[in-house]
Amino acid sequence: MSTYTQDIDAVAKLRDSNGSSWDAIDPESVARMRAQNKFKHGLDIAKYTADIMRADMGNYDKDTSKYTQSLGCWHGFIGQQKMISIKKHFEGNTDRRYLYLSGWMVAALRSEFGPLPDQSMHEKTSVAHLINELYTFLRQADARELNDLFRELDAAREAGDKAAAKVAQEKIDNHKTHVVPIIADIDAGFGNAEATYLMAKQMIEAGACCIQIENQVSDEKQCGHQDGKVTVPHEDFLAKIRAVRYAFLELGVDNGVIVARTDSLGAGLTKQIAVTKEAGDLGDQYNSFLDCEEVDASQLTNGDVIINREGKLLRPKRLASNLFQFRKGTGEARCILDSITSLQNGADLIWIETEKPHVRQIGAMMDEIRKAVPDAKLVYNNSPSFNWTLNFRQQIFDAWAEEGKDVSAFDRANLMSAEYDDSELSAAADEKIRTFQADAARESGIFHHLITLPTYHTAALSTDNLAKEYFGEQGMLGYVKGVQRKEIRQGIACVKHQNMAGSDIGDDHKEYFAGEAALKASGKDNTMNQFG
Repeated sequence: MSTYTQDIDAVAKLRDSNGSSWDAIDPESVARMRAQNKFKHGLDIAKYTADIMRADMGNYDKDTSKYTQSLGCWHGFIGQQKMISIKKHFEGNTDRRYLYLSGWMVAALRSEFGPLPDQSMHEKTSVAHLINELYTFLRQADARELNDLFRELDAAREAGDKAAAKVAQEKIDNHKTHVVPIIADIDAGFGNAEATYLMAKQMIEAGACCIQIENQVSDEKQCGHQDGKVTVPHEDFLAKIRAVRYAFLELGVDNGVIVARTDSLGAGLTKQIAVTKEAGDLGDQYNSFLDCEEVDASQLTNGDVIINREGKLLRPKRLASNLFQFRKGTGEARCILDSITSLQNGADLIWIETEKPHVRQIGAMMDEIRKAVPDAKLVYNNSPSFNWTLNFRQQIFDAWAEEGKDVSAFDRANLMSAEYDDSELSAAADEKIRTFQADAARESGIFHHLITLPTYHTAALSTDNLAKEYFGEQGMLGYVKGVQRKEIRQGIACVKHQNMAGSDIGDDHKEYFAGEAALKASGKDNTMNQFG
C-alpha cells in the first residue's frame, strides 16, 4: 500500500473520530497536500540530501564514470528551472545532479549593498537566505508537478478509465523530488571559528548538506581567480573545518559533507607565521615555504621577525602591507600539503583552485595527495574565468608540436580567432572540452564538476539577445520568435507562467476549502488556456 493511500485511510479515521464537524474534510485532499509538502523544514532536506551525496561518493569510489555535476544558481527560480529541465530531458532522473551556491554570485547579485566583488563583503546571512530560497522553489516544483498528476488522476476517474487512473496513481506513488544536494560556499568562514560555526548552522538549518570553505584569511578574502590571495596557517583552517563539523553534528546531520578548498596555487602571501613547537611539525612545514634570507645577528634591524630553523637565523621577506610572501614555485607543494592535512582532519572532499583547466596538472597533484589519502576526491570548478576555447586549442597546438605535427598554419597566441573555428585543431580541442569532465573524473580524481557562475552569464546573454531584437527593428517579433515560440516548441514549463507561479495549486486548494463556492482563476477565460 502506498504512503499516499495510507495517508487517505489515516485521515479518514481521524475525520471520523472528530464527528460531524469534520464532515467537510476530504481525506484525499489532505493526503495530496501532505505529498506536496514532503519536506517540512531545512534539516529534513539536509539529512535527505547528505545521504544522497554520501552514496554518490561511495559509488564514485567504485566507478569513476559515476561523477557528479552541478551548476551555480543565484535565485530560487533559476535553480527550480534547472531541475525541471533535468527531469524533462533525462526521463525524470536527477541522479548525480546537484545545485551549487556560489559566494561570487551572492556578492554580485544578492547583497543589499548592491553588486560587490567576491571578497566576503556581503551580508553573511545572504548565503543561508539563498539556500532557503532555492529549496522553497524546488519544493514548489514538486507541489506543481504533483498537482498536475492529481488532476490527471481525477480526469481518468471522471472518464471511467481505470487503466489511465492506475498509471496516474503509479506516477504519484513513485514521484521523484526536485530536491537535490546543494554545495554551499561559506567563503573563508566570515570571521573566526565561532563565526564560522554560527554561519554553518544557519546554512544547514536552511537545507545545506555540503559546505565548502577555503583557506584564505577571512578579512582579506579574494575570488579564487583574482590576485592578492592570502592564506592562513593550517591549524587556523582546521579549527574552522572542525567548527563546521560541530555544526553538522549538533543539528543531527551526521552525514554532512565538508569541502576544503585550497587557494595556495595562486596565493603567494600569508598574514601569519605559523606556530611551531618542533622541527617538521605542521607549523614548521608551513613556514618552510616562506621566502626567507639567511642573516646573522649583526644584520638584524629594528622590528625584524626572525625564524630559527636548524640553527640558522632566517628573516622572512615582509611586504609594506605587513604580509609575508612564499617562495615562487611552491604553490603545488602547498596545495598538496593543504589537501592532505584537511582530509586527515575532518574534511570529506577537497577543492584545488587552478588557473587553467588541465587534466594532467590536476592529476599530478592528486597522485601525490592519494599517496597519503588513497580515496581522496576533488570538487572542481569548471570556471567561466577560464578561456576554455583558447586554453584547449593551445593544449592541442602544444601536443601536436611535441608530436612533430606541422602547426605552422596556426598562430598560438591568436587561436581564439573565429578563423580557426572550422579547423581540425579546433575540432580536436572541442572534443577535449566535451570529454573534460569524464577524463578528469577518471584521471584526476574529480568526483564533482561544477560551473560556478553559468546562470549569471546565461542571463546576461539571453537579455542581450532579447534587448537587441525587441528594441530594434524586430519589435514584438524579437520576443515571440526568440523566446515564446521556442518555449512552446521546446516544452518549457514556464510558458504557462501562471501555472508555474502556483495558480493551479491555489485553485485546487480553494476547492478543498470552499467546494463549489470556490472562485477559481483557471476558468475558460484564462488566457493561459491558449497554450494547451
